[in-house]
Amino acid sequence: MEDQREALQKIITTLAVKNEEIQNFIYSLKQMLLNVEANSVKVQEDLEAEFQSLFVPLEELKEGMLMKIKQDRASRTYELQNQLAACTRALESSEELLETANQTLQAADREDFPQAAKQIKDGVTMAPAFRLSLKAKVSDNMSHLMVDFAQERRMLQALKFLPVPSAPVIDLAESLVADNCVTLAWRMPDEDSKIDHYVLEYRRTNFEGPPRLKEDQPWMVVEGIRQTEYTLTGLKFDMKYLNFRVKACNKAVSGEFSEPVTLETPAFMFRLDASTSHQNLRVDDLSVEWDAMGGKVQDIKAREKDSKGRTASPVNSPARGTPSPKRMPSGRGGRDRFTAESYTVLGDTLIDSGEHYWEVRYEPDSKAFGVGVAYRSLGRFEQLGKTAASWCLHVNNWLQVTFTAKHANKAKTLDAPVPDCLGVHCDFHQGLLSFYNARTKQLLHTFKAKFTQPVLPAFTVWCGSFQVMSGLQVPSSVRCLQKRDSATSSSNTSLT
Repeated sequence: MEDQREALQKIITTLAVKNEEIQNFIYSLKQMLLNVEANSVKVQEDLEAEFQSLFVPLEELKEGMLMKIKQDRASRTYELQNQLAACTRALESSEELLETANQTLQAADREDFPQAAKQIKDGVTMAPAFRLSLKAKVSDNMSHLMVDFAQERRMLQALKFLPVPSAPVIDLAESLVADNCVTLAWRMPDEDSKIDHYVLEYRRTNFEGPPRLKEDQPWMVVEGIRQTEYTLTGLKFDMKYLNFRVKACNKAVSGEFSEPVTLETPAFMFRLDASTSHQNLRVDDLSVEWDAMGGKVQDIKAREKDSKGRTASPVNSPARGTPSPKRMPSGRGGRDRFTAESYTVLGDTLIDSGEHYWEVRYEPDSKAFGVGVAYRSLGRFEQLGKTAASWCLHVNNWLQVTFTAKHANKAKTLDAPVPDCLGVHCDFHQGLLSFYNARTKQLLHTFKAKFTQPVLPAFTVWCGSFQVMSGLQVPSSVRCLQKRDSATSSSNTSLT
């Protein structure tokens, strides 16, 4: 009995679910019927508007052609009527002369005959009949105003509803990744004159190969592209690859997306390692601001935390339990924070091969600022450029402005305006570290070193702030200049 009850209950549940599915489907069908009615009205109105858009220029064209015919007819009529009037007047004058000449000839025995004959001769010489052109000034042929719309008629008869555009094909051979820009080219498999524009979508990824269905990064959309090529500029390559896909659109509908492609976007991406920063540097992702109270605030918090954890045990007495304020927990790679007057912070990514480029924009009012590279072993008390473990460009706005290149406690004054944005190019294998005006790409200085271990991007600031731009490729202009001047240690040559 109980089994039958459970079986019946399952049947009821199944029927209830099925009934709900049918009701939802009925609602969907009713909604589709309403949509069919609304959409059919819309496309009919669009069709009427499109045909009207054909009628209007045809009517305008017809009026223009009729006006041309009327103007040509009026011009020809005017010329022929004038020529006809002139001929009529000449004929009348000639007939009068002819009659006078006949009368004079019949009276040849009169005394005034010679005089009359001379007058007739002079009249004939001056007669309009002998100055007339007996060729019509215009033709009566109007065939040059004939039309033949057979070809246009066939085109009109071939008009159909707009087809769905085919999926474009991305041309990897014509696509290019350089200077943090991507130029993507594509083509249509078949010629389609009805295409109005293209839509390009791209997204960042760390996965090589065909794009995955599920990806953390959203598709970015570029609409209204009129050509079969588009260049994305000013990109930040903070992931290894970019996925791309394109679709074609006509006035009414868009086609399917192209087969997606993946392009590699090699660039040097790093962040600032806050665990290495001086206590007076407030690090926020890629931004750093000098904070005069930073160390004091952290010391107060450390003492408050320590005081809460103390007990009366001699093990936790102040003499044994209070850590030195200069000694902070070890950071990335097992090194300590910079301290004392080394207001320094390092990047979190080692450079041990290849070429890399990054930029840094510092606040011009900063009293001191430096950028370069350093070994991970740079001492916590050591300032950039003061030892053999670091290389940097240094700007000092304290008391007087100085702009110097520093390494191993040696400084070289640079004869160049101090830019507000610096570009750093590190060629690890060649042992070249070059600095540029990031805006003009003017080469400011090149260190020729022999790196004995991996280096890290390094920065220092006092009474100021700076912003780092990573995820950048080596600019083509920098790469070309580096090849040309690789044999020299420094240069002030401006790029063109």
